[in-house]
Amino acid sequence: MLTVYTSFPTDPDVPPEEYRRTLLDKCRWIEQAGCRGVLVHTDNRSVDPWSAAQFLLENTERLVPLIAVNPVYTHPFAAARAISTIGYLYHRQVDLNLVSGGFPSHLRELGCGIDHDERYDRITEYSQIVTRLLSDEGTVSHAGKHYTVKGAKLGMPFDAELMPRIYVSGGSEASLEARRQLGAGWLTYPRLLGRYGDSGVFKGGGIRFGIIARPTSEQAWSLAHARFPHDEGGEALHDWVAQQAESRWHRNLADDVRRSGVLDQVYWLYPFRAYHTFCPYLVGDYAEVAAALAEYFNVGVNTIILNTPEDAEDLEHILVALRLASAS
Repeated sequence: MLTVYTSFPTDPDVPPEEYRRTLLDKCRWIEQAGCRGVLVHTDNRSVDPWSAAQFLLENTERLVPLIAVNPVYTHPFAAARAISTIGYLYHRQVDLNLVSGGFPSHLRELGCGIDHDERYDRITEYSQIVTRLLSDEGTVSHAGKHYTVKGAKLGMPFDAELMPRIYVSGGSEASLEARRQLGAGWLTYPRLLGRYGDSGVFKGGGIRFGIIARPTSEQAWSLAHARFPHDEGGEALHDWVAQQAESRWHRNLADDVRRSGVLDQVYWLYPFRAYHTFCPYLVGDYAEVAAALAEYFNVGVNTIILNTPEDAEDLEHILVALRLASAS
């Protein structure tokens, strides 16, 4: 069964009243559409994802926050305690998207000097501690390279039915190894399937796409070009960021842009090329977008994160294509 999350902006550039109003409006029609939840991002410039998740929980009935968790910000005990408290106070579930941090400058600001692959080793320890704290009735001890916990125990009961779904985010072999060790899902910004060979990496995994689907291809592309017009300044910023980024998925997509360009085909990279989004887009009529999605579903993808739809009508067009893809 396909799990659908959307995402919402956590880098506010508007007055707080407008920001809250926008979040409330989006979350309500996302919930009404039947999506599981919303991805809450994290980096040094975003709002705190745990606070944003609480705001979401207090203003919706069923939506599940998919909270991006970077160990550099939060100790595993603090994360487990927050999850347990949310379960205790709201009887609501949260899901976790474990991220390693893709901007070296953000990591340097916080004194994090460990390399890319070792950060995924840290993620593995982190998730193991969180899961044990939520699962074990007794105390939890852990002596690892990155964390030491001695006889720790949460102070409130936790309903096992609220155990979070856990995903590891990335595009590298280190992220896949962490996912394998944890038995977790995998989330990535997908390349064209031909770039992956026959590795089977997507079985039980998730992908993030922006989608512009309409009854005709002409309508979809007209909207796509209006939404993401040519932007030389954005392209220059993308080129600079691509040189700094450490995330494998970011570097992979940047390589694809350099090799293949951004032709107007169903799989479209221009919004990424112009630094308007981090994810690829699928653009076309319902059947074209559904066929592209079905290729990923057929190799094991069972989770999709939608780049934030513009409004409820935009989301309904996207869901038409998703339903077609799921039925194929």
